[in-house]
Amino acid sequence: MMAAFGRFLFLGKPMKHKLELFYYDACPYCQLVLRVIDNLNIKVDYKNILKDEDNLDRLVNDTGRRTVPCLYIDNKPMFESADIARWLEQNQNNLEKN
Repeated sequence: MMAAFGRFLFLGKPMKHKLELFYYDACPYCQLVLRVIDNLNIKVDYKNILKDEDNLDRLVNDTGRRTVPCLYIDNKPMFESADIARWLEQNQNNLEKN
């Protein structure tokens, strides 16, 4: 039987999170988050809101905001670059690597 306890399964394997980053290249706050992702070698699905209108539509429909960066963690949005960077650093051992 496998049961979740905190962030780990009883079998000792870390739980993986689905990560999607909504961003655009010229945003300095997005660049901060992108650097953290790159430095930690974390696997993320990138959603550029300027290159694909569907990404912007989803962000606005889900959150009512156009604010980036926005990191979806298991389909739950998180805003604020400092909060995102902190969460990534604190959870890096539980995140899938590239």
